[in-house]
Amino acid sequence: MTMSRTKRMAGVFQTSIKCLLASALLFSACKGNAQHEENSTLKTAFEDKFAIGTAMNAWQISGRDSAATKIIKDQFSAIVAENCMKSGRLQPEEGEFTFDLADQFVEFGEQNDMLINGHTLIWHSQAPRWFFTDAEGQDVSREVLIERMKTHIHTVVGRYKGRVDTWDVVNEAILDDGSYRESKFYQIIGEDFIKLAFQFTHEADPDAELYYNDYSMAEPGKREGVVRMVKKLQAEGVKIDGIGMQGHIGLHHPEIREFEKSLEAFADLGVEVMVTELDLTVLPSPWDDQGAEVSKNFDYEDKMNPFPNGLPDEVRDAFDARYLEFFALFLKHQDKISRVTLWGVADQHSWRNGWPIRGRTDYPLLFDRENKAKPIVEKLIKLTKQ
Repeated sequence: MTMSRTKRMAGVFQTSIKCLLASALLFSACKGNAQHEENSTLKTAFEDKFAIGTAMNAWQISGRDSAATKIIKDQFSAIVAENCMKSGRLQPEEGEFTFDLADQFVEFGEQNDMLINGHTLIWHSQAPRWFFTDAEGQDVSREVLIERMKTHIHTVVGRYKGRVDTWDVVNEAILDDGSYRESKFYQIIGEDFIKLAFQFTHEADPDAELYYNDYSMAEPGKREGVVRMVKKLQAEGVKIDGIGMQGHIGLHHPEIREFEKSLEAFADLGVEVMVTELDLTVLPSPWDDQGAEVSKNFDYEDKMNPFPNGLPDEVRDAFDARYLEFFALFLKHQDKISRVTLWGVADQHSWRNGWPIRGRTDYPLLFDRENKAKPIVEKLIKLTKQ
């Protein structure tokens, strides 16, 4: 073999080695990119931790808000009906049910293989007026209200039997001091309305998971009141599968350790814990706490709307840090938590813009007003890998 041929063969061999190395590096890069793509959404990042969900409004359910609908499909594994399953929407007049939007909501969840949560069967707010009164406008009897509850629950839950995975059976029945809210349900029926609601729901769909849901769950008084209520239901043999801790939080309230105490106390009851209705307001509160009593409203003042045109860097940093703090807590207790649900998709959808003061601009969710992921989304995804 001549020297020139030897050199040529050596050159070919070196070229082949370089090609093999380049191919290996390319494969490694492609594999790395694929892994990055696999974990680049919230639902894939949290897949083996807990379900990650969002509330859907009418425009998203009907498909009119296509940008938000795409985010829901791409980013979330669970959905909850924000308003379309509340009793005032489903049965505005006695015996006249309007299921169109609720049907579309359930179909959306089925088509996209999502965990479907029905919200909410029995709630003092957004209930139709006729529910509690007779033809003369007087309070109905205990027996009549119980029968109306039973009819409503059997009709709604029965319609979606085997299709809705979980139900928020009773919503916000305990006050912050741990006492029962004196709603019309309580005034007419007594505390048994809670037990009856769970019993009627179980009758209508024995396989659905049944939850109690409430806000300000980090308050010690409410924590103790909910624990007492659940223990009483359990002692009476009532099926209750979980407790939803509404996550309407602020930059400074609640104290995260108090939230954790409640999470642990509820898990100790042997039920699942869900973080529901999660959003983070950056706006000042007109009162000391950050509850979610929808009946409270205050007059608009400019000083209570400090960020109409966007957030300063220091507030945005505080927003990210607060979300990371809470999600770190959720990951710490992922053995106790089955689902974390945001109360809306993007900032423009949030009820926080109009409550408790109308006309404000808030930034409480993970996607901005242009439906773009905020930096916190990538930070939360990275948090799952630590």
